[in-house]
Amino acid sequence: MKPLEVSPYPYAGPEDLRAPILAALHRVVDPEVAMTIVDVGLVYGVTVTAERLHVRLTMTSAACPVVDVILDDVGSELDKVAPADMAVEVELVWEPPWTTERMSDRAKAFMGW
Repeated sequence: MKPLEVSPYPYAGPEDLRAPILAALHRVVDPEVAMTIVDVGLVYGVTVTAERLHVRLTMTSAACPVVDVILDDVGSELDKVAPADMAVEVELVWEPPWTTERMSDRAKAFMGW
């Protein structure tokens, strides 16, 4: 299996959309840490139905100054891979709280941990 075919977050939906969605989310960078939101562990889950692509994500803190930029970027990137008749919904959640445990090994290495 190719690396982008494995979701580092819960995924429910058609298998043919799993890899394109993951690739789209990998294109969104958290500008505060210069890493993808997937590597930082901000994506909590993706659910795809016939009508809707729903992404749950969080920020590293409620005081994140770039939350609007990230949310806009996620919506834009997902619009590129979602079928034209599918609604894209990006939900910002705070539970469970984000921790450094959610970071990928690559992100931890990048941060020197």
